[in-house]
Amino acid sequence: MNIMTLAETLDTAALDARPLPGGGSGLTDTVEAYAVQDALIARRLARGERLTGVKLGFTSIAKMRQMGVADLIHGRITDRMEIPDGGLHDISGLIHPRVEPEVAFLLGATLRPGADPAAAVAAVAPALEIIDSRYDGFRFSLPEVIADNTSAAGYVMGPWSAPRDLANLGVLLELDGRPAQTGSTAAILGHPLRALAAAARLTGPLEAGTVILAGAATAAVPLPPGTYVRSAVAGLGTVQFTTAAARTTGEDA
Repeated sequence: MNIMTLAETLDTAALDARPLPGGGSGLTDTVEAYAVQDALIARRLARGERLTGVKLGFTSIAKMRQMGVADLIHGRITDRMEIPDGGLHDISGLIHPRVEPEVAFLLGATLRPGADPAAAVAAVAPALEIIDSRYDGFRFSLPEVIADNTSAAGYVMGPWSAPRDLANLGVLLELDGRPAQTGSTAAILGHPLRALAAAARLTGPLEAGTVILAGAATAAVPLPPGTYVRSAVAGLGTVQFTTAAARTTGEDA
């Protein structure tokens, strides 16, 4: 297994929207997997993308147990992955996108491992994350999803507000005005601030200005073209976007 070759393979799969078969990468441990992720992100930065923050995965205790893991995983987000709140987003270049509601943090000071995460938070916001595994059918091993930048594909942040108590806030995810998922911020490690502390532990110091997506508050749902997506987090507000309608061919028109 060559780290640079696998990073190129994953990058090409994303650019061409062509899924890879899971389980055949040769990855065997998470150290190798994060090395591939680093190489993958380096390719994107070389094309002009800019890092904006960190996203966390497996922040649900139930999901960790389901996957047989004992810790979270993390990926990176960039400026080109950000979708304006209320904007229109073309998902035609994705393989099999899904969307999930989250809570986002904006750091106002450097957050170091072991420090009080609340002291570093400048603002919080409701958020939506688009995930899109580059492996066929979302079937992959733990090292493979890490290497694939934890299936990150895009994110939307609602209005920032002053830090507040985020314990057990109701979360609603709607597609075209109909409830798709309901949940609570307590699903994020019992409290989203725990995810923030875990991000610093896993990645090292996080600088002021960093955005952290704390993890899903509900299960992810498939994201079709031409869909209005809205999430509401009690006390934080709402965040939304619309996916562009599927293009039609000359025969279909």
